[in-house]
Amino acid sequence: MSPSIVIAPDSFKGSLSAREVADAIASGWRSVSPGDELTLIPQADGGEGTIDAIEAAVAGSVRRSAGLVTGPDGRPTPGEWLELPSGAAVVELAQSSGLPLMQAPDALGSTTRGLGEVIGAALDAGATSLVIGLGGSASTDGGTGALAALGLRLADDTGSPLPDGGAALARLQSVDRTGLRAAPAGGVVLLTDVTAPLLGPAGAAAVFGPQKGATAADVDLLDGALANLARVLGGDAAQAGAGAAGGAGFGFASVWGATVESGADYLAVLSGLGAAIDGADVLVLGEGRFDSQSLGGKVVGQLLQRAEERAVRAGVIAGQIAATATVRGQTVWTVSLAELAGSVESAIAEPSHWLRDAGAAAARHFGPIAP
Repeated sequence: MSPSIVIAPDSFKGSLSAREVADAIASGWRSVSPGDELTLIPQADGGEGTIDAIEAAVAGSVRRSAGLVTGPDGRPTPGEWLELPSGAAVVELAQSSGLPLMQAPDALGSTTRGLGEVIGAALDAGATSLVIGLGGSASTDGGTGALAALGLRLADDTGSPLPDGGAALARLQSVDRTGLRAAPAGGVVLLTDVTAPLLGPAGAAAVFGPQKGATAADVDLLDGALANLARVLGGDAAQAGAGAAGGAGFGFASVWGATVESGADYLAVLSGLGAAIDGADVLVLGEGRFDSQSLGGKVVGQLLQRAEERAVRAGVIAGQIAATATVRGQTVWTVSLAELAGSVESAIAEPSHWLRDAGAAAARHFGPIAP
């Protein structure tokens, strides 16, 4: 019986899809150990690539266009969603409101409005339930841009509507739900890639704001604005995942009663990864950057826990490595494309080439594996 290798990477954000990453790693592995049995199961955690991963896992799913929607900086961008045979719709925040869509960072003014417009298109088409992937957001607006697109009215102390963006929430005094579209009867599930609460030093503004261009002063302003949003809306600001996607987890949970789930766990179950790991000799994971945040709800961190539980050897291939992890007391083997290529720039220029080299390095490290 041939050794069983499961290759289950996340996408390399802005570079390659999870399927492309898995294919490249597998190509490199086969160049060293052609007799091994390779199972490729692309993964996602709610962020970029969630629609791709669910489409690959669910037979009969169909991509649908939402037309042009409002991008995170106000410029139009194509929106899309995934229709599942069950009648559920899958929507990915990163696809319509993600950070790579920005011409320039705007931590205070960027919006999730496009996400709400895509959701509206899915509801118009008859979606009976929603799965919303939260991750990769350009904004810190608590999901209010999306909710405003769905009919929620947010007003200041004069009754005037607030403009989009997280900074404006500091002036929020009231919300009117009269025109808000109802959540679909089948419910709304939020797939999150982090366990962050809404507020404080571990919250949406403090941890993720700087990635979106926020200065220290901006972080303080945004954290206060989100606290004001929590005061007006109610809801559980301390809930794990409330801080996902700039607080969009909190907004949808508070206004629509959405439930929060680990995106990585959801995709692992949907794709049958758990059963595949049970029979595996080695689990190979991958993502663009492996750092401390990887261990806080993202694909690699969640799947390393599964490897721990099942006593499966695991390795991580990443564009850059800035963290270590252990499985059953042993340091997890890692390799970075930047290290193989000699620089980050070279790795970014030819990611498929260096992923193949990384796959070959993984095969040499873990093999030969006794059948």
